[in-house]
Amino acid sequence: MNIHEITYTLDKVDEAARELRRLMPLAAVFTFVGPLGVGKTTLIGTLLRECGIDADIQSPTFTYLNTYVNAKGETFYHFDLYRLKSRADFTAAGFDEYLYEPASWALIEWPEIIMPLLKKRVINCVLEYAGEDRRKLRYSIVK
Repeated sequence: MNIHEITYTLDKVDEAARELRRLMPLAAVFTFVGPLGVGKTTLIGTLLRECGIDADIQSPTFTYLNTYVNAKGETFYHFDLYRLKSRADFTAAGFDEYLYEPASWALIEWPEIIMPLLKKRVINCVLEYAGEDRRKLRYSIVK
């Protein structure tokens, strides 16, 4: 598995988002792992803007899921699973049905609990602090 790495400053998060946007034809699911406050939601919001979403983008911390559709009819499911108790809760809510839909992408913060469901067409992103205003994004592609 090849691991790719990008280091960026907070004012250049759009460069990291453009890199992920370029990878969208390869994946249906993007996972985002990293410590609290590292910028997972910021990166996802910037990625969604790169995909043509101009709505107010917020983390779905309490609702688990926000859905966005761009002018091309592409759908983006933004999950925040930080408070989710189990994989069974994920499937009981029907969230697994949003994975791998045509012309859609699932962008998942805190995916650890559902990783066994994500076996193909996944880009796993790990964000780390690389200084006060710098972040390191490492990603790998699961075909």
